[in-house]
Amino acid sequence: MTEKNVRRSNYILHAKSAQYHWDGTGLLSIKTFLNGKAYYKTNRGYFAVEEGNYLLLNQGPYTITIDEQKEVESFCVFFQEDFANDVFRNLSVSDHQLLDDPYTTHTSASFFEKTYEQSQVLTQQMSLLKHMTNQYPLDSNMLDEQFYSIMTTLFREQMKTFKEIDRLDLARKSTREEIYKRVSTAHEYIRAFYDKQLTLDEIAAISCLSPNHLLRNYSTLYKKTPFQHIAELRIAKSITLLETTEYSMTDITYEIGLNNPVSFSRLFKQHLGISPLQYRKKVILDKK
Repeated sequence: MTEKNVRRSNYILHAKSAQYHWDGTGLLSIKTFLNGKAYYKTNRGYFAVEEGNYLLLNQGPYTITIDEQKEVESFCVFFQEDFANDVFRNLSVSDHQLLDDPYTTHTSASFFEKTYEQSQVLTQQMSLLKHMTNQYPLDSNMLDEQFYSIMTTLFREQMKTFKEIDRLDLARKSTREEIYKRVSTAHEYIRAFYDKQLTLDEIAAISCLSPNHLLRNYSTLYKKTPFQHIAELRIAKSITLLETTEYSMTDITYEIGLNNPVSFSRLFKQHLGISPLQYRKKVILDKK
């Protein structure tokens, strides 16, 4: 795995690899990937990270695995200890007014460990940082400014998470946050393993919630049940396979975690109104 590191107060890992495995302890970091998927395991659960999303991990132990047919490009930013606290303390008055309410019970700057959709602002900032490391690798001032900007954006984007937490109908804030973390663990597990044959009991056990408790709070947060979410992810993957491969219907069935082509065809038709074969024919005709 070819690595390009910028090691100062904060540092960057920019690498490409089709197969990779690492197990150890890391700093607070953002993980992004292009052209494939990476799997992480932490004390809080399992995460799948792919293009368009980023994983935010607090300092601690984790495992990463990449197992793809083609090279996956990783671009990860690691923040040294206390950098997030320093940025938080130095935010402007207006920023503090923005952040005061959700952060009043937090003595240090910690983040909710989960995958996030990359906002346009963060995407631009990460792209600029990547450009800087290539063009100005020795200009620490420019890099430090960009690290600061990215951390400020992360704080702002945490506000969306606090708004999600407020959807939970629970009196105590600490209870809402803990339930959110557990339901989020289930959500991430589904994203990582939707192409396996999951059961509600398994997902509930991973999140340390009863099945009924999980169902109720999952629906509140995500406006869908766990298995509605699984179905959506399976359909999305099947569409990609129908459009980009010549896999048979049986092969696609197994690839998305089902064991019966009839079940796959029924699920597909429920969501798109046509069968998988009809969809593939339409794609072929549209290309001509």
